[in-house]
Amino acid sequence: MKTYDTIIIGAGPAGMMAAISSAFYGQKTLIVEKNRRLGKKLAGTGGGRCNVTNNGNLEDLLEGIPGNGRFLYSVFSQFDNHDIMRFFEDNGVKLKVEDHGRVFPTTDRSQTIIKALEMKMLELGVDIRTDTEVVSVKKNQDLFHIKTTNSDFHSGKLIVTTGGKSYPSTGSTGFGHEIARHFKMQVTDLEAAESPILTDFPHKALQGISLDDVTLSYGKHVITHDLLFTHFGLSGPAALRLSSFVSGGEVAELDFLPQMSIEELERYLVQQREKSIKNALKVLVPERVAEFLSSDFPEKVKHLSPSQNKILMDKLKRFPIQITGKMSLARSFVTKGGVDLKEINPKTLESKKVSGLHFAGEVLDINAHTGGFNITYCLCTGWVAGMVHY
Repeated sequence: MKTYDTIIIGAGPAGMMAAISSAFYGQKTLIVEKNRRLGKKLAGTGGGRCNVTNNGNLEDLLEGIPGNGRFLYSVFSQFDNHDIMRFFEDNGVKLKVEDHGRVFPTTDRSQTIIKALEMKMLELGVDIRTDTEVVSVKKNQDLFHIKTTNSDFHSGKLIVTTGGKSYPSTGSTGFGHEIARHFKMQVTDLEAAESPILTDFPHKALQGISLDDVTLSYGKHVITHDLLFTHFGLSGPAALRLSSFVSGGEVAELDFLPQMSIEELERYLVQQREKSIKNALKVLVPERVAEFLSSDFPEKVKHLSPSQNKILMDKLKRFPIQITGKMSLARSFVTKGGVDLKEINPKTLESKKVSGLHFAGEVLDINAHTGGFNITYCLCTGWVAGMVHY
């Protein structure tokens, strides 16, 4: 039975960064992963391009982490998004910044990021065991006993980075929450976040259309970002972000043109009065959207009555969308809920109940938006959990 200073369960972004940090601080480190390859979920992020972080400031980061982001103040004071960027650039990965501060490798390939993490682990002497599933975790006196399908290991420190329960096909089955419960720690209720939204909106005419920087709102929640119409409803960052605040039965409003006021729109239409409504609108929105919005009106702008004009303005600025639900946890990007943060030391990410037991990444009760925020807190909590704190 081999003994290590630190064992990490789960080789996603949090786990790999925890292993790198642990080995960097001189710890004999083992990382175990039940999949045959590292970073399986990471490989599919950002459409396979891996939106590795966001280049905003601290307030931008916290705004992008609506689920308990304030807990991360201490983590970000030790390792933040700019440290992530420096880490990858120092390890040979060239990065680029796209809209909304999203950071990608210039190769546009997730494997570039995964390979950099793997090579750094190997450089630092991390023992990497893939295709190795943990069967049980126990603690006897000062040592954790990790039983796997292949062999048994001991360590003085254990870091759990097994993810949440979203996309279980990638290995996120909630096993880390079972470990927490085994040690009598609390786990908050789990639900889908960053989930595609289901609607009864007659969207067939708009299916497949992507809109840039529109505003989707419900109550006090106002989100301006990209939106995608799908065969089931809505996806894209605007819908994913709104999904944290809805469950079904709500009516959201879509502003197709948040950059234009109603007054500006009305002035524009006066200037276009000799044109057809569709042709006037297709300058402002995609042609299929223009066709959809103009279908119930007279052909030309000049034939709009005052009441029809108001209805058209409402369609453009406050289009109602009935929400019927959202995708299941298994088909959502992020898990909301997890290991209760009241039982975690925010500086070290160590359990307040069990000495030497740390948690990092999505296994914690933290959830963040897509756009680099989720991976950011996973990488940062991984680094901090792996550190040796004196």
